[in-house]
Amino acid sequence: MTNTTNNPSHLQHLLASWYPQKDDCLWVLGTVYKTEGPCYRKPGAMMLFNSLGQQFGLLSGGCLEANIQQRAAQVMSTEKSMTLCYDGADEDDIAFQLGIGCGGVVHIILQAVLPKNNYLDLMTVYENLHSREQGYYWQAIEAGTEAEASWMNIKDHQQKLAEDGLSGSNKRAWLLSTENQNWLVSYQTPVPHILVVGGGVDARPLVEMAKIMGWMVTVWDSRPANARREFFSAADQIIRCPVAIIQDQSEVQSVDAVIIMSHNIVIDAQALNSMQSLDLAYVGLLGPVHRRAEVIETAGLTEDSLRTEVSGPSGINIEGEFPEEIALSILTECHMALYKQRELDCALADKS
Repeated sequence: MTNTTNNPSHLQHLLASWYPQKDDCLWVLGTVYKTEGPCYRKPGAMMLFNSLGQQFGLLSGGCLEANIQQRAAQVMSTEKSMTLCYDGADEDDIAFQLGIGCGGVVHIILQAVLPKNNYLDLMTVYENLHSREQGYYWQAIEAGTEAEASWMNIKDHQQKLAEDGLSGSNKRAWLLSTENQNWLVSYQTPVPHILVVGGGVDARPLVEMAKIMGWMVTVWDSRPANARREFFSAADQIIRCPVAIIQDQSEVQSVDAVIIMSHNIVIDAQALNSMQSLDLAYVGLLGPVHRRAEVIETAGLTEDSLRTEVSGPSGINIEGEFPEEIALSILTECHMALYKQRELDCALADKS
């Protein structure tokens, strides 16, 4: 029986599930390498299938996965790559018959993950993402052959493009041809890591939602009554150092965004001050506009001296009132900022 896991779909999470049992059963990596028209997933989306019937991730809205699992079983048997095409607008296509409503065309490659092909270099991908390194994953797109793929750090990727006279892209994933071979090149980044300053009651749904999204979450609060583990069981780390030295903690060195919500002007100001040494895609501050100005002034900062612009009140206006609604608002704005930064990083990496 097919068993679709409930783990987040980020590649780092998929590989975390695969890595411990990579040799316990047969595995196939499924990747969307091209789409036409509206499709649920975009090029670069990945999913793992194994011979136990387990599925990790999604390549559609859940409509195609059972059929893809059957094809993956064939790949496990032949150990040869297979390309699939599902056309949601073609009445004769399996995608149309399954009732897919997107109406687009999705192209997928299935590749066997084997010791003899170095597990498609997925161990290297996992180790780099786990170490919070960015890079590019190159996959050969050709059916009927042994699968080939490799991880390249940014420097090696740039050198490869220069040597072969190829152009980069600011897209998350794109197709290119070199040495009579077609490749899907996808820009891979680790899961977002956010720091929540303040472990009060209203921080609980924010932390839980962020974890459902697959993000890493560190919570800071030095006050004994706050950030108690029984109320923040989903948090990856809880730290209690003095607020003025938050930035010096090893758990904080890798954060991408900070949400300040201690409900204390002085603590918020000290936290904001300590964040000035970090490169952040987003800084959110709970409270109204006048409170934002007071926190910045108390921190001894000015608008011009802020390393990262402070969003205050944090979040997009969805007329939220309850903690869960406010958390949704803040995480939506944070998500937008994080992925805008990812697109910028990708463009800069290929222009360097």
